[in-house]
Amino acid sequence: MQDYLRINRDFWNHRAAQHFDSAFYDNPGFLAGRNPLNAIEMALLGNDLSGQRALHLMCHFGQDTLALARLGAMVTGVDLSDVAIAQARSLQRQTGLAADFVNCNVLEIDEHLAGPFDLVFSSYGTIGWLPELTRWGQLIGQFLKPGGRFVFAEFHPVVWMLDDAFTYFQYPYFNAAAYVEESQGSYAAPTDPLVHASAYWNHSLADVLTALLQAGLTLTHFSEYDYSPYDCFAKTIKTEQGYQIQGLEGKLPMVFALEVRKPLH
Repeated sequence: MQDYLRINRDFWNHRAAQHFDSAFYDNPGFLAGRNPLNAIEMALLGNDLSGQRALHLMCHFGQDTLALARLGAMVTGVDLSDVAIAQARSLQRQTGLAADFVNCNVLEIDEHLAGPFDLVFSSYGTIGWLPELTRWGQLIGQFLKPGGRFVFAEFHPVVWMLDDAFTYFQYPYFNAAAYVEESQGSYAAPTDPLVHASAYWNHSLADVLTALLQAGLTLTHFSEYDYSPYDCFAKTIKTEQGYQIQGLEGKLPMVFALEVRKPLH
């Protein structure tokens, strides 16, 4: 497993270097006040997190973390990539927002910071980098205070079954194995010429829900969406809400979102 960590740390260090100044992330717009959080997660987060202590898991270079701070939260972001965390700290200094950033494996956060938190948050393209979700769920439960909540928005596992061109089912729905592959370019840096390996796992909705419920958390919201808020896949067409795959409009689940809470007693 440590080899997978090394592969993915190297992969995301390279991606972070490519992504920070990309048009996709639009840091100038963010610094000018653009909210990078989407309607899907905002509907669960709410517009006022004043006085809440928040933990953002797998935060990349911290735009969403700092967006939580703009909503009033006292926030800590965590990411495996040391390059991304250095960028996040730079972005924090530019904004002057109150936020801390920790560079560590998300499955080892108990060795690097202490809870409890009112809110744990994670979104889009995160859990696929984890080999299994049991400890992920346990740590979320451990770091939430009684009455605290976990808000999660993620790409739907059905999306990851399909090949990059969305023409056939290439991968199983269930977490059968690690997929170690080499790729060139990314959603934010499509012309990047370098090839990098990464290790990825698909997790069914049952994997996600079971990990959270077995951690003693209570499901308070679950929803699925037939669009992505990001233009990060092949063959997309723009709709009023976001992006769908041409030829599969309204047929393909692309995102799910949930909220779980830690019981008061």
